[in-house]
Amino acid sequence: MIYLDNAATSYPKPKSVYEKMLSCMKKYCANPGRGGHKMALDSGRAILKTRQIVADFFNIKNPMQIVFTKNATEAINIAIKGVLKEGDHVIITCMEHNSVIRPLKSMEKDKNIQLSIVKGNEFGEIDAEDIKKSLKENTKLIVSTLSSNVNGIIMPVKEMGTIAKEKGILFLVDASQGAGCIKIDVNKLNIDMMAFPGHKGLLGPQGTGALYVKEGIKITPMMTGGTGSSSESFMQPEIFPDILESGTLNTPGIVGLGCGIEFINSIGIENINKSKHRLVKIIYEELAELKNVKLYSKSDILKNSGSIAFNFDGVESTEVSYVLDKVYNVASRAGLHCSPLAHNTLKTINTGTVRLSVGCFNNFEEIKMTLKFLREISESINNV
Repeated sequence: MIYLDNAATSYPKPKSVYEKMLSCMKKYCANPGRGGHKMALDSGRAILKTRQIVADFFNIKNPMQIVFTKNATEAINIAIKGVLKEGDHVIITCMEHNSVIRPLKSMEKDKNIQLSIVKGNEFGEIDAEDIKKSLKENTKLIVSTLSSNVNGIIMPVKEMGTIAKEKGILFLVDASQGAGCIKIDVNKLNIDMMAFPGHKGLLGPQGTGALYVKEGIKITPMMTGGTGSSSESFMQPEIFPDILESGTLNTPGIVGLGCGIEFINSIGIENINKSKHRLVKIIYEELAELKNVKLYSKSDILKNSGSIAFNFDGVESTEVSYVLDKVYNVASRAGLHCSPLAHNTLKTINTGTVRLSVGCFNNFEEIKMTLKFLREISESINNV
């Protein structure tokens, strides 16, 4: 299969990810932080090693401020629900995923928070000045995706972070799309909290993710329970990461996440970015030549994290994706991509889009073959 659904989950993983996860499961996968025997200690050291790998990758000074979760959605919920109180005002962009909009809409209903959604242009590009214009006296939090999961558009997170810092407002970044090919320095971007999954651009397994919380931020845990620390107390420990890490961690998954990042470091994040964008540009330019195709993405390396969204005129996006899969053995994504905000912006709420998202293991031949198939689909539509 030609796999072009990397924005959902990257595939394949580096060989080292498979090998290290299996080794963990077979040799030392005991409960980290819950025992003093050798296997438990080895598990704890493996978790700590990945914390340090993650910290170095994002220039996080204190690795203990990294909280492991099962995915980015959990991390986003922990952040949003942990810092917002009744009456707080939140600003988000028009390209946010349901993992951001749904918890906020729930809190808008139940906790009486206020929500402002900043509009973008026809591609969803945001002017940071519109963020500034949306500020209120009770603005507590600005939330932005690093890059849209629908069309790959990259947000001006640096400018947003500067505004947030100047105004003393918390800034949460959803780095689900872009982490692993866009260089992220939480200090230079003035990021206070950042959520990211392990299974996408970081090349780790599903069931992994993390939340970074800047030191000094007060956050209420969404879940409490056993942490392996302060076990004599009925109350949740307030130290990081224990305050937000109740229950047994996914040790083999976290090991795999660390290996995925080490693989990225060995290749070079800039090289991965350039390779992906060479392929994105080819897809964009050849699709743009087809008369019955509407494109919703940009090909500029500074404006796209690795996805091309498009539709054939008069044809359901799900039908195109189905044909790619069943006839041509190409994996793509179709529909609304769990982001009605973005589809409202792109004016595709009734149709969805076909999305081709490249990863670091895709190659030129795969892309040329996929484009050949898409030309055949285009011709078959024209002949109807």
